Amino acid sequence: MIRGVVSAFDAHRGDGYIVTRSGEKYYFHCVAIADGSREIAPGIAVMGQRRVGHRGRDEVDAVTPVDSSG
Repeated sequence: MIRGVVSAFDAHRGDGYIVTRSGEKYYFHCVAIADGSREIAPGIAVMGQRRVGHRGRDEVDAVTPVDSSG
């Protein structure tokens, strides 16, 4: 499980990045946003499932906003 903050999201392209507290950066696509909204704002604390994407890089799936205090 990955926990971090959305550092960037491009609504036009439909993709973005999540950065963890340790500085690791993970790609995600809008179809991976669990609530189906296809958009999420930078700065939102999230969690999701790490997986290897079709280009061989680590990606996050099932991206879900979480309480940032936890």
